[in-house]
Amino acid sequence: MTVKEVAISKTETEEFQTGEVSTISFAHFINDIYTAQIAPLLPVLIDKLSISLTAAGGLSSLVQLPALINPFIGHMADKVSLRWFVILAPAITGTLISFIGTASTPLELALILFVAGISGASFHAPAPAMIARISGKQVGKGMSFFMASGELARTVGPLLAVWAVSYWTLEGTWRLAILGWASSILLYWRLRKVPARPDNRADVRTLIPSLRTVFLPLGLIIFFRNFLNVSLTTYLPTYMSVQGASLLIAGAALSVLEVAGVAGALLSGTLSDKIGRKPILIVATIGAAAMMLFFLNAEGWILVPILLVMGFAALSTTPVLLAIVQENAPNNRALANGLFISIAFLIRPISLLVIGYLGDMLGLQNAFLISAGISLLALVPIIFIPQ
Repeated sequence: MTVKEVAISKTETEEFQTGEVSTISFAHFINDIYTAQIAPLLPVLIDKLSISLTAAGGLSSLVQLPALINPFIGHMADKVSLRWFVILAPAITGTLISFIGTASTPLELALILFVAGISGASFHAPAPAMIARISGKQVGKGMSFFMASGELARTVGPLLAVWAVSYWTLEGTWRLAILGWASSILLYWRLRKVPARPDNRADVRTLIPSLRTVFLPLGLIIFFRNFLNVSLTTYLPTYMSVQGASLLIAGAALSVLEVAGVAGALLSGTLSDKIGRKPILIVATIGAAAMMLFFLNAEGWILVPILLVMGFAALSTTPVLLAIVQENAPNNRALANGLFISIAFLIRPISLLVIGYLGDMLGLQNAFLISAGISLLALVPIIFIPQ
């Protein structure tokens, strides 16, 4: 091994490379700023296409469906460099999502959302593995940077969507695609030298023991918590609209929630590096459910601090879960991440459809209440997560 290779190896295993981590996190921000526009536009799309809440939830879940190929993409990323997937994702995802206003039928909208989901899957499998590789011994901190950028995108995205619809109408939001293409050009210059492939030690067989000890409890945690999370991130604007709020206020409520999620995501991974993964997960799970109860029984200005605390608790755990995944699969980081994302994305449509159905049958307020109760069941599998 040459002196240069020794230096690179030391950098990758010991030092937190702030510049490179920030660059990849920026790519995450740009990519997710588009998918974050779907939820606040649901009320407009429901009205335009005359679809039910259940159908709207089903259409939204199509963005998650391509998660089926995430393990395959992750395995490829462990073998070859998929840097271009990260670079081009903002342009492709941005173009597709910006054109959802041109869809005249539910089928056209479904096709656009599905292809946008493929673009998102191609980004989310290799990107966290790249982050873990250049985060040294602070994997939780690296995942906090990565997920905080995603939460920030989900804060800005709804505001951008509402502004674009108000200024250009739903059919004119295609103009937003230029942001994605400009970002991909910038990302090419910033990411062309960032490592996108770990090494030649990748072997699928080394991941098998983790399927039961790591991925089973993680899958259960995601399953139970997702009911509360999708209630907030997908149906909150619709709930606010039903309560009499304007589209602007409904979109702003989601942005308030996501602002708190940015802070939660930024701090949770870093804190879990110091005090442990389990305590963070337990506090966040209990806190999110409790704040949902306050939210459903409050009105007026008090909703703002409630949304802030609820968003902080509900949206703060993903960096911790990602850190657990990366630590338990050092030779198959991208494959493990792809498997984790596949589990999360495949579970999410179930939650979307169930909450949508409960909202149609019982009303969204009762659906939100049920989701809070289900989320507390996540406390059981948290106990079985490996130390």
